Amino acid sequence: MRLRALLDTHSLGLTLLGGDEELDRTVRGVMTTDLRDPSRYLSGGELVLTGLAWRREPEDAERFVRILATAGVAGLAAGEAELGAIPDDLVQACARHRLPLFSVDEKVSFASITEHVVRQVSSERAGDLAAVVDRHRRLMTSGPAGGGPEVVLDLLGSDLDLRAWVLSPTGRQIAGSTLAGAGPELPAPLAARLAGEHLAAARSGRRGPHRITLQDTGAHPLDEGRPGDGPGATYSLFPIRHGSRDLRQTLLSDWLLAVEADAGDWSEERLDLLHGVTQLIAVERDRRDAARTVRRRLAQEVLELVQTGAPPAEIAARLRVAAPVLLPGLGAAPHWQIVVARVEWEGGDVPGGPVAQSLLEEVLVAPGTSGPEPADRIAVAHTGDEAVALVPLPAVPEDAADAAADGLHADQLLRVIREPLARGLADDGRLTVGVSASVHSAEGLRGALEEARHARRVAAARPGQVCAAGHEELASHVLLLPFVPDDVRRAFTARLLDPLRDYDRRHRAELIPTLEAFLDCDGSWTRCATRLHLHVNTLRYRVGRIEQLTGRDLSRLEDKLDFFLALRMS
Repeated sequence: MRLRALLDTHSLGLTLLGGDEELDRTVRGVMTTDLRDPSRYLSGGELVLTGLAWRREPEDAERFVRILATAGVAGLAAGEAELGAIPDDLVQACARHRLPLFSVDEKVSFASITEHVVRQVSSERAGDLAAVVDRHRRLMTSGPAGGGPEVVLDLLGSDLDLRAWVLSPTGRQIAGSTLAGAGPELPAPLAARLAGEHLAAARSGRRGPHRITLQDTGAHPLDEGRPGDGPGATYSLFPIRHGSRDLRQTLLSDWLLAVEADAGDWSEERLDLLHGVTQLIAVERDRRDAARTVRRRLAQEVLELVQTGAPPAEIAARLRVAAPVLLPGLGAAPHWQIVVARVEWEGGDVPGGPVAQSLLEEVLVAPGTSGPEPADRIAVAHTGDEAVALVPLPAVPEDAADAAADGLHADQLLRVIREPLARGLADDGRLTVGVSASVHSAEGLRGALEEARHARRVAAARPGQVCAAGHEELASHVLLLPFVPDDVRRAFTARLLDPLRDYDRRHRAELIPTLEAFLDCDGSWTRCATRLHLHVNTLRYRVGRIEQLTGRDLSRLEDKLDFFLALRMS
């Protein structure tokens, strides 16, 4: 806004004392001060309000005005309440430095002027930004991409002083402001928390933006190094939708816009602007999804060849075509890994395959990797309710092959996706995932596919809304446990463990924890006693009590194994 507009607003009680030729200066903010030297708090363009408490002698006026002029402020407004008439030395100093000077009627508070300026400046800046966003939208919808989400986030930062991030449904950062001084990336625990809160709010049917305030609860992993002013920071979460009549079809793969601000007291104009920004980012998301068509087709072709038992030479030829697309610039002979996922909704009215396909494309990216591009190397196909991802791992020298072939691990993937996605699945959805070992040839792909599918079935036999299992579990007793019938499981564990549980309840003897520790220490009396902080004689007494109550002998391998399996199944 212009200084002239302030002078024309009679309710502000401003009288011009000098600088009428400078009234077209732009006001970018307002600051109230009575410091003798406020330079450290000035950035230029402010209307400075002062009660003149800094003035002790006439010479002070020259020094104060020189500081303001050097800082590039738009104008100075002095209150009449303290000294009555504005001193001539201040009028003359402002004239020498060509700084517009106003007097403020003593009946008008500085707070009223501040509120008016802030409201007007924010409205004008939002209007300017809306015009820029609208131009950017037209560019993106009619031609090549206009710079991606970062461009829009930079506009929010530069024009509205808002810090914002685009996040995946598990909290991976897709985009953030690239402006200098925009602040650090969101810490991973905070980003995952915001993603989970967004999914939970969306499933509850609440209309966005969703607001979350992180309360001060003492030491917390979210507190360390996070943006904001510490505990109590508020974030507003805006959904970025890319078209679906049923929310469940895209919920688990939709991006979200997280803004470090409380949108609860925003004007309708500013809310409309932010919704426009989400639509703009959704256009970019749709463009990237369209670019995945080739990768999806390649994955579908490879999957069909593998499932129909095509000769390895034919599969290898297809892989040679796929590798440059999936791993541009990283070689044509990668290792491969297969991930199988299934999303099931109660009632079965939403197809699971497309949902799982979109989900895998978002979550099979290293959690610490920023930006949307890494997801472009994940090729996912779907058949029925199942999605199958072909994940390329870059080829490396032989001496490092083991590390490269390591690839994805089910337990690591589960740690990243379980908490936020469970909030989106609510009480009517379930996600199960199976991860194969890595293979380095076409001959190994069929086995990897069956391995991943079998691991997913192991995960499906476990309780919980989000479950995953990996190839390493298929060579363990863990593989067998989920398939033990429930009635057999209950009878077996009850026969061995119920006597110990009953005794613990009556005597607080901690026989169950003692048994677990004893087996975990491979029956070593010394190590187990040290772990439990017990004397060895006390440990021997507890083990003797366990044997007496159950009729088993913990020196025999068979009895140790029975107890071990009972504890795992309970």
